[in-house]
Amino acid sequence: MNSLNRTGAPSMTDGGVYSGTPLMLGGYMSGFFTNEYAGQELHVSNTQQLTLNGDNIGGYLQDRWRELYLGISRANNAIKYIPETPELSDAEKNQLLAEAKFFRAFAYYYLVRWFGPVPITTEPYESLENLYLERSPIAAVYALIESDLKEALEHGDLPTVSMVDNGKRVTAGAVATLLADVYLTMSGNPLNSNRYADAASLTQDIINGVYGSYGLVGHNESSPGVVDLENSAYNKIRKGDASAIEHIYIKEYDPEISTSVYPRYSYPVALASEVLYDITNGGYQPSQGFLDLYDSTEDLRVQERQYFHSVFVPTGQTFSPSPFVWHDDTAIFETANSGKDLAVYGYADVLLIAAEAMAKANGVNADAVNYLAQVRARAYWETDLVDIEAELTGLGTDAFVEEVWKERHRELVFEFKNWFDIIRTGQFPVAVSPGSISFVNAVGHTTEQGKQIEQKHMLLPLPGPELQRNPSLGTENNGY
Repeated sequence: MNSLNRTGAPSMTDGGVYSGTPLMLGGYMSGFFTNEYAGQELHVSNTQQLTLNGDNIGGYLQDRWRELYLGISRANNAIKYIPETPELSDAEKNQLLAEAKFFRAFAYYYLVRWFGPVPITTEPYESLENLYLERSPIAAVYALIESDLKEALEHGDLPTVSMVDNGKRVTAGAVATLLADVYLTMSGNPLNSNRYADAASLTQDIINGVYGSYGLVGHNESSPGVVDLENSAYNKIRKGDASAIEHIYIKEYDPEISTSVYPRYSYPVALASEVLYDITNGGYQPSQGFLDLYDSTEDLRVQERQYFHSVFVPTGQTFSPSPFVWHDDTAIFETANSGKDLAVYGYADVLLIAAEAMAKANGVNADAVNYLAQVRARAYWETDLVDIEAELTGLGTDAFVEEVWKERHRELVFEFKNWFDIIRTGQFPVAVSPGSISFVNAVGHTTEQGKQIEQKHMLLPLPGPELQRNPSLGTENNGY
């Protein structure tokens, strides 16, 4: 069980300084993000240019496939044998089983969103029988994910505190948030099963404190009514480790055990000589088209040294905008060793899931408006919450939901949700002017890389090596 905190789904946030992390693939496919080592890292260049297939990035995809199924295998082993493990109390068994089911569901959630129909295995492999599994329908994969998460939530005796206050172990809030996200995704492409009411109910419980006390970190003020930009909410989160109030599921890093690579992505290669790391890399640098999704004057997130930065303060040297949220001052200038945790699910995500799901299930009501407004008001730091609520009140469902989508693309960029949202909604965000976004059909849209998105790009190709290993997967490879 301890190993599952590092393998399977959690490993999708790990990577190398050159390669980026697996969850950055969607950003590359959208054309919204680049990696300075794209010419060397073929999985980057082929996804950016939409020339990917099961052969030219097959090795990279095979590694991801293996890591996710390794997590599933370990979870299956735990689920089978924890009930008969001696000297465990019933409460301990329930908690460990809940954690195992959470991680199994999480691994399948990445697999089904990336590859569509995938083999389902729920038993540990203890013989050479049934090695060659066929792909199961997408609906069947989601049914297992939902079942695992409901079991974990309803029978797991998991603590209703933050992960920070639970030794960085999985909590009821983490399970509930993942399940709400699953329901939202099930409601969109390709399943379109309309589980908005379930997502709305679950997020309402999270917001109401059923699974722990969560909220948005607020800004500090330099004087009454004036935000101290150096200690804005975003900088407070950046400077500290995981937030007990805002972060619901985190990937834990520790400088003595497993270090974070993310500070290296906070500067381009050209600045490596100015910091203590031997090499840095703009592995997740936003395009101008992505930056234009933010209002350049009203949105705090896009101001210098908030979400992004482009000036090396000691010398005044400028560079392409890079993620400032991953700037670890101690690691960059003192130790070259970072143990800062990474947010995977936060309270802002819960608020935005709730706003969209409630609007889709029951129409735009005051609660949905307030949840969206909370996220936007923190970003639009010089605009009152009541004014934002007034602007949103009275919108029709479709118009309101598009406002939620806009905020998801802006707010959750470092949780790597953009491409998943494009697939789920079938809509691609295009900046008409800074802060003004229209949505166009994703399929047929030409990215800033000059490449046209096709229907096949809504999934990744199956890894070529896996197709060779397992003839039961068939020959059709997601249109590639």
